[in-house]
Amino acid sequence: MAGSENGVRRAHAEVSWAQELLEQLRPAGRDVRRVVDWLADGVRGTVVLQDDTGNLLAGTPMPLDETLVADLVTGRIASAAWEDDGRHQRLVRVGRPRSAAAGVLAVSRDVPFDRRAADMVTHTAQVLELLLRARESTAAGHRLRRATADLRLAILQLLMVEDIVSARRVAAGLWPGLLDTDSACVYVVESTVEERDRLLEECLHVTAEQALVVGCPAMDQHVIVVTPGEVAARELRTVIDRRPDAFLGGSARQSLARTATAYGQAVSALAVARFRPDHAAVYAERTHPERLMDPELLHGWAAHLLRPLDALAHHTRAELLATTRLGLEFTAVNAAKVLGVSRNTVRARMERVEGLLGVSFSDLAARAVVHLALNTQVGLELAPAVPAAQRAAAAGLGEVLSGPALRTWAHDLVGRLAPDARDLRRTLRTWIAAGGNSERTAQALGVHAQTVREHVRSAEPVLQRQLLAGGSDLYEVVLAHLATGDVPSPRLPG
Repeated sequence: MAGSENGVRRAHAEVSWAQELLEQLRPAGRDVRRVVDWLADGVRGTVVLQDDTGNLLAGTPMPLDETLVADLVTGRIASAAWEDDGRHQRLVRVGRPRSAAAGVLAVSRDVPFDRRAADMVTHTAQVLELLLRARESTAAGHRLRRATADLRLAILQLLMVEDIVSARRVAAGLWPGLLDTDSACVYVVESTVEERDRLLEECLHVTAEQALVVGCPAMDQHVIVVTPGEVAARELRTVIDRRPDAFLGGSARQSLARTATAYGQAVSALAVARFRPDHAAVYAERTHPERLMDPELLHGWAAHLLRPLDALAHHTRAELLATTRLGLEFTAVNAAKVLGVSRNTVRARMERVEGLLGVSFSDLAARAVVHLALNTQVGLELAPAVPAAQRAAAAGLGEVLSGPALRTWAHDLVGRLAPDARDLRRTLRTWIAAGGNSERTAQALGVHAQTVREHVRSAEPVLQRQLLAGGSDLYEVVLAHLATGDVPSPRLPG
């Protein structure tokens, strides 16, 4: 009877430690160090897990017989027992993923190993092997996702600098056909910084690899989506519907060469989306000043202004143009993040363009004019060829801005400020002439700098354009002031 009871107790003990070991395989308990600590406590000894080079993976370091370890690592033996000076050791080979060699699990204690302790060591080695394989698979998955994300960012950066051929080559390997299009829309999805990774995964899921989804390198709460089709765009709205803290801004359809322009439009629409009940907005196609200019005069003037860049190597010219276009649209820091270069590189390239064109970007009017020329340059390839004689006598800026349609638009836009008793029109034209500097404007007007900023901010809803944030909206307003004569033309070569 006593023997039967002892057998039942032993059976319960076997079931108990086996169940505990199986618990270590649950998702919440998959930790190599925890398993090693559990084994040390279960056998009342010291346990160490090391890799094939002797590096500690878990447990407490202890002296081991080098010959036995070498035999285990190379696979000559699967396990070994060793005794010396009253210490008893068990060593078991633990296979490691993607490695011909293996790790070693060693257990040392003061008393000999009974069957229970020996079984615990053997089975724990098997569990550790599974956990190491799972950890390697998880790490490999993380590396793959990181590499894929880096590849998406590289494609976006190539699109931003108008290197469409290279962008298509890079995309073709993983996303065949994604960029087999001439045009696309850009969307920017915004949530919190903490939720950005989950938001990105949702965007990847709903677009089903039919769009380029990138975590914005400049804004940690933004996800950028370049989508050729309308289906992916509709699916992005479902993401916003499920997330009360998310917003969506979209661009008008643009050629791939104007991805940077489309991105700027999406960011502008995002600002509107924050005040919309559905948290979504698409860039409003309003009347842009360049559409009201004589196309032949505009293209001839832009080509003449940018002619000093024509002597550069093609890739250098494209690099300078793309960088300057982004640098004028955003801050140097954010442009650098989008392009994947340092901000000093962005500034150096823009300074080189300043020198070649003979302009100063500290002059807000000059920035607006160069911005107009750069955006016009994107379509120069589609414009009719201009004879050399005509290019030599290209129109000046005043002639380009003197068309009746443009002047009517400009007077209408600037005239919206007249009813305000604070004389917002005077503040704004002084602020533009001062290069957008509130302190210098305040000195010129004899008011406080905060008053200047409040006046400029008050002009934004009246003009329906962002001014303090800079970029395309501001440059349109500057062009309007140039066309009406409220602001003097910048100094340009020739």
